[in-house]
Amino acid sequence: MSGAVSVSAKGGGIVRTAVAVAALAVFFVSPLMAAEDGTIIVNSRLIENFRIGSSQTRFGEFEFVGGLELSSSSSHLGAMSAIRLSAARSRFLGVMDTGFWYAGRFARDEDGRLLGVEDFAVSPILDGSGTGSDEKWKFDAEGLAVRGEEILVSFERNHRVDIYPTDSPGNAKPTGSLPVQIPMHEFRGNRGLETVAVAPESSQLAGAVVVVTEKSLNTSGDIFAAILTGPSKGVFFIKRDPPFDVTDGDFLPNGDLLLLERRFSIAQGVGMRIRRFDGSRIAPGNLIDGETVLEAGFGHQIDNMEGLDVSTGEDGRIYVTLVSDDNHSILQRNLVLEFRYLGDQ
Repeated sequence: MSGAVSVSAKGGGIVRTAVAVAALAVFFVSPLMAAEDGTIIVNSRLIENFRIGSSQTRFGEFEFVGGLELSSSSSHLGAMSAIRLSAARSRFLGVMDTGFWYAGRFARDEDGRLLGVEDFAVSPILDGSGTGSDEKWKFDAEGLAVRGEEILVSFERNHRVDIYPTDSPGNAKPTGSLPVQIPMHEFRGNRGLETVAVAPESSQLAGAVVVVTEKSLNTSGDIFAAILTGPSKGVFFIKRDPPFDVTDGDFLPNGDLLLLERRFSIAQGVGMRIRRFDGSRIAPGNLIDGETVLEAGFGHQIDNMEGLDVSTGEDGRIYVTLVSDDNHSILQRNLVLEFRYLGDQ
């Protein structure tokens, strides 16, 4: 199954069409209308097995429920670095590290398994002056979170967390920024703010915004992280376990944090894992370590896994959705993988 991607038909520069903006404007509200022109086709190939050549579905506390490999002749598909699903798990919104929003809708079968994507739209992320840019250092968007009527986007290189309205992010300037708490001199260029997540209101953090860097390390080799809002705001640290580096994260309903991490080497190729952290330990000054709950490598259907979202299905079960960043390389893939999470929630 395939869907239409709403983009400008011109070149590889900044794009924004009425359809793309409309798609982003109705992320939480209503279905998209298909574009009448200026569209391209995104092809979806079903991924039925997570372990290559095996029908195994259970991987520790995760049950693989399906995936997609996305492809297109358009240069506008790719570089997906974060994703968030709507409450009904039908619509999605994400950011690309090339400075774009993307949005669309998942087609699912009667059991909720992925079949394809529809109405995939792309629009540039705007700065405070209402303009976008092809200069990656200005809009290297890496993380995305939803907080009420606000969408939070974390950027590295030009390190910040900007706030956009949920009703029309693709046509809006940021309404403000959150103080990042971490001293600016501690950020390491292209290893800065990688993850932004909002803790559940019912958790000990009571809806606080949390950020984690990719590989900005203190003198002990631990990863800088911070609570940005609430009475407990301040810096804490994540225990780094080389060769893995953080790429994204989200909270479970009980307040524990899942962090997605990746590794790469010429000898071993690409790998990914998910670690779970006790949410009650997230506090200023603390060093926290997590339990590995999923790990995958060469023998699994993975790529450069960059985005992670936790959502709740109509059946009340918890789902974890992952996306990959293909770096616009013909050697890499755009993947969407979904798991049912069977651990404590």
